[in-house]
Amino acid sequence: MEVRQTMQEVERWAMFELSFNVPSEGEENPYRDVRFSARFQYRNRTVEPEGFYDGDGVYRIRFMPDETGPWRYETSSSLTGLDGHRGEFLCIQPSPGNHGPVRVKDDYRFVYEDGSAYMPFGTTCYHWTHHGDDKNEELTLLTLRDSPFNKVRMCILPTRGMRPPHIAFAGTCPEDADRSRFNPVFFAHLEQRLGDLQRLGIEADLILFHPYDKGEWGFDGMDREADFFYLRYIIARLAAYRNVWWSLSNEYDFNKFKTVEDWDRLIQFVQRIDPYQHLRSIHNGTKMYESSLLYDYTKSWITHQSIQHWDPELTTQWRSMAAKPVVIDEICYEGNSSRRWGNISGEEMAHRCWETAARGGYVTHGEAFTDKETRAWVSSGGALYGESMDRIAFLRRIMEEGPEDWLGSARNGEYFLYYFGRHQHAYYEVALPEEGSYSIELIDAWNMTVTPVIGSIRGRFRVELPGRPYMALRIRKNNHGFARSEIA
Repeated sequence: MEVRQTMQEVERWAMFELSFNVPSEGEENPYRDVRFSARFQYRNRTVEPEGFYDGDGVYRIRFMPDETGPWRYETSSSLTGLDGHRGEFLCIQPSPGNHGPVRVKDDYRFVYEDGSAYMPFGTTCYHWTHHGDDKNEELTLLTLRDSPFNKVRMCILPTRGMRPPHIAFAGTCPEDADRSRFNPVFFAHLEQRLGDLQRLGIEADLILFHPYDKGEWGFDGMDREADFFYLRYIIARLAAYRNVWWSLSNEYDFNKFKTVEDWDRLIQFVQRIDPYQHLRSIHNGTKMYESSLLYDYTKSWITHQSIQHWDPELTTQWRSMAAKPVVIDEICYEGNSSRRWGNISGEEMAHRCWETAARGGYVTHGEAFTDKETRAWVSSGGALYGESMDRIAFLRRIMEEGPEDWLGSARNGEYFLYYFGRHQHAYYEVALPEEGSYSIELIDAWNMTVTPVIGSIRGRFRVELPGRPYMALRIRKNNHGFARSEIA
């Protein structure tokens, strides 16, 4: 009697992993000297991710299938024990909450690969996974779970002065860091946290390089070969997580070891070897409130604009300069830091988020209170203490209640969102199309209230306003899917 083996099932956009325990055959450095990849085939289409060495004689290869149905694979390697393994698995429909990777849509928006809408409401926790403090990391996850944030910016490499228990490379301190080998313990921990974020529906915007080493660890001044070696390992290990983005560097222009041409080559390298084409960008520095040097985001290898700037009103200009989504990933932080980038009020943070959203962009939040029990959120995670988070949650609700293409809907005369910022209007005159009727609501962005003004109006109309800052008007065409029941 023939016994048929049940084929392994893997969700669409989940991770399929192969692991092999193979002696090194005398290889001096299995991280560097062993070539290992696999060819995954679905019908006439093939994807070829690279594998990686995970220490203790274990090699792994990870794959994120993006089509349902049977996939076949065959491994290829310079190491005999890794070469020629064949098999198959069945990719099944994704479970609820699994929408696939985030992609760019229509120049200024984002969408999950399954077509579901995605608006990034991000926050910054640069080194929340680096301190060896499991209790604080669990608190960070609890805080994120109850927050409006669906993206986290986080670093892979340590900064000057840090002495984490584990780093990405072999070694524990600048004196013994070995940039020709990696530390599987560090990556296993990072991967645990990436999985935790994925289960919370949060994207991980991974910062691959930064300029804060200042020569202490030596990671900011590696040569091109070492940079490529590092990036190849990162992508082999992490690209099969559907919730990762690649940020090539924080404040790239503050790194004195690399030119713009160097960054171009690194980003193109990531583009070339990432089988899944995750989102890619690079983040600039500023001389706060004086000047900034933005990367040229029109370059084809960039998927979206990751900007540091203090003025959200420039969002409109940036969208016109490069037809790609604008994410102001650093717009200053709410807090009480002695540095200008870390001491704006919650009121100002909320205002900047609203101003950017109304202009078709997105903001990443950050908090830098230096006198709190869990230290500054932007560096260590933990708990949030500021006033802006609830207001950002309110803004997210307002934006998600509207059309996915809110700027396009305004051009089509269906939906309008006017934000007045710090201005204190006593009234505002709207000019609406004569066709159809519109409902108008007054939004208090700081006090988080929505008050109906009128339920049926067309043409020109004067709306009385309370003469205080942070007010907005939401105007929705009746019977068009955006308006609630008419208000008499």
